[in-house]
Formats: sequence, structure tokens, C-alpha cells
Amino acid sequence: MKISDLNVPESVKDVLQAQGIYELFPPQEECIREGVLDGRNILLASPTASGKTLIAELCALKHVLEGGGKVIYLCPLRALASEKFEEFKKYTDIQKPDGGKVSVGISTGDFDTADNWLSRYDIIVTTNEKADSLLRHRAKWMDSISAVITDEVHLLNEAERGPTLEIVLARLMQCNPNIQILALSATINNVDEIAGWLNAKHIITNWRPINLKEGVILQDEIQYRDGESRKIEQETRFTFINMVLNTLRNGGQALIFASTRKNAVSAAKQVASHMDRILVPKSGSKIVKKSLEEQTRGGLEKEAHKILDAGERTPMGDELADLVRCGVAYHHAGLSGTQRTIIEQAFKDRKIKVLTATPTLAWGVNLPARTVIIQDYRRFEAGLGNYPIPVLDYKQMAGRAGRPKYDKFGESVIIAKTADESDYLMESYVLAKPERIWSRLAVEKIIRTHVLSTIASDYAHTEEGIYAFFRKTFYAYQYDVKAIQNVIAKILRFLHDEEMICVVGNDIIATKLGKRISELYIDPLSGIIIRDALQTKPPLLAEFSLLQLIAHTPDMGPVMRPYQREMEKLAVTAEDHRQELFVEIPDQWSDQIGYADFLGEVKTAMVLNNWIEELSEEKLMERFNVQPGDLYRTIESAKWLLHAVEKLAPIVTAKNNDVTALSNELVERVSKGIKRELMPIVALEGVGRVRGRIIFNAGFQTMDDLKHASIEELTTLPSVGPRLAKKIKEQVGGYVKKDEWESLSTAAKAPQETQQKGLFEF
Repeated sequence: MKISDLNVPESVKDVLQAQGIYELFPPQEECIREGVLDGRNILLASPTASGKTLIAELCALKHVLEGGGKVIYLCPLRALASEKFEEFKKYTDIQKPDGGKVSVGISTGDFDTADNWLSRYDIIVTTNEKADSLLRHRAKWMDSISAVITDEVHLLNEAERGPTLEIVLARLMQCNPNIQILALSATINNVDEIAGWLNAKHIITNWRPINLKEGVILQDEIQYRDGESRKIEQETRFTFINMVLNTLRNGGQALIFASTRKNAVSAAKQVASHMDRILVPKSGSKIVKKSLEEQTRGGLEKEAHKILDAGERTPMGDELADLVRCGVAYHHAGLSGTQRTIIEQAFKDRKIKVLTATPTLAWGVNLPARTVIIQDYRRFEAGLGNYPIPVLDYKQMAGRAGRPKYDKFGESVIIAKTADESDYLMESYVLAKPERIWSRLAVEKIIRTHVLSTIASDYAHTEEGIYAFFRKTFYAYQYDVKAIQNVIAKILRFLHDEEMICVVGNDIIATKLGKRISELYIDPLSGIIIRDALQTKPPLLAEFSLLQLIAHTPDMGPVMRPYQREMEKLAVTAEDHRQELFVEIPDQWSDQIGYADFLGEVKTAMVLNNWIEELSEEKLMERFNVQPGDLYRTIESAKWLLHAVEKLAPIVTAKNNDVTALSNELVERVSKGIKRELMPIVALEGVGRVRGRIIFNAGFQTMDDLKHASIEELTTLPSVGPRLAKKIKEQVGGYVKKDEWESLSTAAKAPQETQQKGLFEF
């Protein structure tokens, strides 16, 4: 089927044909024939790179341009949402029937807002959690959604995020029974069951634009699933390095999946140490030995400098930059967002040849490689030890093999250490089918927040009404809703006892506290912890008080694990701050687990406290053994929870003005990593914690100081060039003479400032 034959506006066809897309892939053609452009619900289960996104684009544009509708695109991760947002932007020059142009918006952040500004967009890309938050706020524009596209719907099986996706889809079906659903998935075992729940036609295919050769490698031989085999040269004693060298010599890129961050870093270092072995083809058929670093030194040096400029200098940043110079990098959640983005783009641009990663990358952004190498099929699971990964996880990793437009085939190998293990891996992974997807909703810890939101957002006001909504969930489709009713009844009693809901006549309604907790998108248990703490404030209220309180809530997520060598110091710190703590210090001997958890909370509070006291990232890493990505997530959680404290304090008691003021201040200080004195200066655009400290220490400590400073004085400061100085003057109401500015601009050979991105800006 050709693009020109599709029943979509000509303007959409023009955009696709301008990109060189003239024909549909088989899975795309089947979706069209099954009615995806006619409003029919479709669940497409197909491998990576089989063209699922194009079907989503066609479906969305059909609604916007012909139906006057609005489309919401759900993603499991922020990075994936950003990627889809960029892909949809190519349609924003298309004119709609009303004369306006197709508009695309994205919202993945603040959970305490209805984001009414999104009403002006036709296609809205969000994360599942953000969509849940918008539904809780009863954003009016969501009533006009005519289609929902949900990416990676097989993540219903994921314990942490699956229930949120399930609730969002059930809620959208409740609000608009006529909404069209397009669900996109990897190939899974019970597609028909998920499709039945969504009232959708299911399309299952293993078709890929590039053939995938899956196999098991033992020493120097790969056995493929089709019975073929081949040998690779054993240049080193490491199988994965031999496989990398074989791939690179044939012009490919390699993606190595390691089970832990530590293993990913170790593998990257090992590969980098062997990159000088690479044989690269020169003109004609001549081959000479030349290192990859020499071959692409200029391009890789630029990427290395980007890494170094992505925030404060740290040992991790230096290490990563050195690896990038060799054409190698690692990718895991410990990196900052900016570092990950640089690495992803350099790999897509084929500058970085080898990327080592933890398995979470398989569920994230689209980073295909010629060869995928899976080092270990076991992963640490709490309470289980090293446990074999699900087949679905293996298939997601293997599916990254094969670069469209670059490769004729993709190759995925999983490493075996013995002949018996090789047979096991072939049978249990390569030849195996993925597991069934099961709803993870019926867990009290997970479901209590959704029961509260159902009441607080006016979706149901009776016990039967609540059950009626949960009958629309995937859990109720797979099981009997009676199985979940006992859990819901227990949660209703809990919410009533904790004064988050009350009964008025025949109706169940949310109290002011319950409604606000739901809107703030926090676990009701976190709300109770905050409420109870604010009712009995500590003798001395300080920054540490609130930082330890939020670390004590389940919404902080895993606190920073204290190492054995830190225990004594953390215990001393806890005693030093005893008068500031909202919570009792557990007994070290009768509650050893509780005490260890408490010290983790103290460590988390200490990290945050040192951050707002402007300790450098490098020293934070050294002092607390924390990585940038972990620091970033802790800061994001802290900002969210401090905001919750600020909003809940007045509801709990009118005497909490001091808590409200302090938590409001801490939101800003934690966000920027600054002392109180820098707050006015860092509020200026282009000024972060490092530049702010430089400006303040130079004597420009108030807005008035900056207003009366000459632009020459500001440009003499490190990292403050003419353009930033001019921008600062304009923001504080200062005057810049035209001749003065022209003189400075001419004298400056290049802007002195480097605009930093991400959390750790100058």
C-alpha cells in the first residue's frame, strides 16, 4: 500500500513523502485495513522498528485535520515523551480547516496543576503519570480528547508504573466511551486479552524491516535460532569484547546490556582499552591498522567537551569524557539528564561506536545497533537474589539489534559460560515466547491512591460507583471484580479513619485534606505522615527538619543507602539534630531494620542539606558516594514533597505559617542548590548556582547593586560575558548605552558564557 493511496489529507502525505516514505510496511498496512483511520480501536503488537509510530501519527492527524478532535499520546518515560514530541513537530506547518496550524504540546512535569494552557494544542504528549494527574485535576480540555495513543502498553505488567497506565486508560474510557484507542506494544503472549479489555482489534506480527538473528555465544562460536552458526576470532579472553571487535570491523555499532550500573561502567572501560585493535577500511579495498580515536579524533573530542560542559566537573564526567574520546560510553540512571542526552545523540549520529547500558535503556529511547550483546540473563531482585530476567525483557533488549537504513540485518547474542548454560539460554530465551501480561493493580499500597482520586475528583460518590469504575480496569477483566472489592472496602475504611473521606447522607465525599492529597499526587500514607508531623512540630524548626520529614515519606522512593562505614557518622548526625526532627529515632537494638532505614533518611537529608549549602557536585559525590542521576531524582522528589508540605500545612493547622514559609523557600533552594542569600540573583534568567555565587561574591548582592553596576564590571567576572551581562541589566531594569554595548560586542571575539542545560547550570 502506497502513502499516496491513504485516506488522509494530502498535506500529511506531502510531509511523509518529503521524508522519503512512499510505501507502508506490512504491519502498517494491516492496521489501515483493520480500520485505524476509521476510528476503530487497534492494538498493534510488533517488534522494534516495525513502524508503529507512523500509524500513531496517521491516526492522530486524521482526528485533528478531519474530525476536529484532540489527541493525547501516552508514554511511560519522559525521555520517550520528548522523542515522540520531536517526531510530531514535523507536522506543525500543516494548515487545519479552520485556518490554524497543527499544534503539538508536551507536559511531563508539575503534577499539581490542570495545565489549562494545553487546551490550545491538538496533539498532547505526556507521561502516564502526568495524564493521571491531569485527570485528577479534571482538566476541562481532556473532555474534548477524541483519541488516545498509548505507547509500550505491555508495561501494564510493570509493578511500579503499570497500575497508573491501567487507571488512566480505564478513566479515559469512563469519561468518553466513544474515544478511539490505539495501543502499541512489543510482541507479547496474551495480546488478545489486552485487546479484549480495550475493545480493540489486535494485530500481531513478528515482521521487522531488518532481519534479526538471535543467538547464544559460547567462547568463539555463535549458535543462532535458525540452526546456523558462525565463529568469531578470539583476540582477548573476554567474549563480549571479541564480539564488539568483530562488529566494529564490519562497520557496525554495538550495544552491550549489563545487569548493573557498576558492570556497565566496567564493560565500557574494558572495551575502551581494546579500541586500538580496530582495523578500519581505507580507500578501495586497502586495510590499514589505525585506532578509532585517531580516525575520528575531532568529532569525538567535541562530544567529550559537551560532556565536560554539561554541568560541574566531576570524576564521573571526566571518566565519561575519556571513554567518549575512544568512541565508547556507558548509559545508566546515575548520569545526569544532559549527559544521557549527549550520549544518546552521539550514538544515533554513529560517533560513539559502543554503548554499554543497564536494561532500562531497552524500554526507553530508540537506540538501535548492529549488534546487541547481553552479558547476563540474571538481575538482582530484592528478596530473591540474582534471578533470571523475564523473556519479555530479553526480547526488548534483543529487539534493539538492527539499524534501519544502515544494516541488512541485526544480530543479538546472549553470552553463555558453559555448554549446558548455552542449551538453557537457547531454550529459555531465544526460542521462548514472552510471558503473559498480568494486571498489577490489586495491591493495597498501589490502589489506595486511585481509590482516593476516584472520590476526590468526583468520578464516583458511592461504594457501588467506586466498584463500577474498577470493573472497567484490566484487573477486573482478567479476574472477578469481587477479588478486588475486599481490598477497596479496606482502603475506604482506612481513608475514612484518617479523615480523608467522609459520608454525607448517601454520598462518600473527600475532605479538604483528602482532595488536596489527591491533587498533589502523593501517596495517602505520605499525606498522613506529613499531617501527623505538622501537628506535633519539633522544638526547633530548621531546614533539616523538613528535609528529614520528606525523606521519611514513601514518595521519596528508595532513600540513599547508607554504607557500613557511614553508619556511625550518620548516627551522630541524627543525635546532633534530634531537637529538629519531626520523627522519633528508632531504637538501634530492638528495631535494627527500622534504624537502618532511618539512617538512610538521615543520609538523604544530609545530601540535600549539603546541596542547598552549595557544596559542589564533585564533593557531594565524593562525600556521600552519590551519582548525578541519583542526586537529580532525589532533588526532583524533594521539590515535589516540599511543595506538598507547603500546601498541606495550612490545612492541618492555622499555626503552621512558619512551616509554610520555610517549605516555600526550600522548594526554590533545593531546585537551584543555593543558600538563602542567592535566591534573588539566581531568579534571574541565565544565572545558576555557580554564576550566582561568582556575582554575589564580587559584591553585587542585590537587584539594586546589579542595576547600578556597569556592564564592563559584570563582563570582567568569570563566566559572565557581554550577552549575559546585557540580559542581567535588562532584567533588573538597568540601562545599557548603545555605544557601550557596541564597543563590548566588537571587542568580544566570541561570547564568553556557555549556556548550560539541565539541572547543574552555571
